[in-house]
Amino acid sequence: MGIFGQTKKDPKDQVRELQRKMRTETTGIQRQINAIEREEEKVKRQIKDAAKKGDKDVCRILAKSIVQSRKTVSKMHASKAQINSVIMGMQHQLSTMRMAGSMQKSTEVMKSMQQLVKVPEIMQTMREMSREMTKVGIIDEMIEETMESLEPEELEEKAQEEVDRILWEVTAGELGRAPAAVSDTIKDEEAAKAAADMIAERLQALSEH
Repeated sequence: MGIFGQTKKDPKDQVRELQRKMRTETTGIQRQINAIEREEEKVKRQIKDAAKKGDKDVCRILAKSIVQSRKTVSKMHASKAQINSVIMGMQHQLSTMRMAGSMQKSTEVMKSMQQLVKVPEIMQTMREMSREMTKVGIIDEMIEETMESLEPEELEEKAQEEVDRILWEVTAGELGRAPAAVSDTIKDEEAAKAAADMIAERLQALSEH
């Protein structure tokens, strides 16, 4: 019993509670991904309709919105993988705690959390989580980092390539173009992301047994 009859929380229970919150967060992220992908299908239909009418400017504007939504989805998939990594990191800490008798700080969890607090869609939640982890002793207090940025010209050029690729994809080659280098890069990134997600999900499934 603590002061005034309050019972001090068991660190193990606190870690398990954090893991539960993290799993809930991945479910929420997946819901957002599903909603964005449903919306993308509607925009694709709008592009096809606009292409039939010859409204190329409308097609490009709609294609830009798909570029943005796919970037968001890609970031969310990466965030899910990072969160699963954090969950596994905490599971490892629980195992270490049973042997060492005290909570050991994890540099791997720290690195993942530093990436997660940069994602706008989950930034606030991850900041709160990191504060809780600091209290429990899982990580050290984090210092805010400035985000790296590309030059505006680079961003604009990449965005144009993506717009052309999406127009080519949606209109079956009537509009836009599909540069081989861009297509190959995207395929490689998607394959890497799928592999990372699969590994993370398997690790999570093992941790729940």
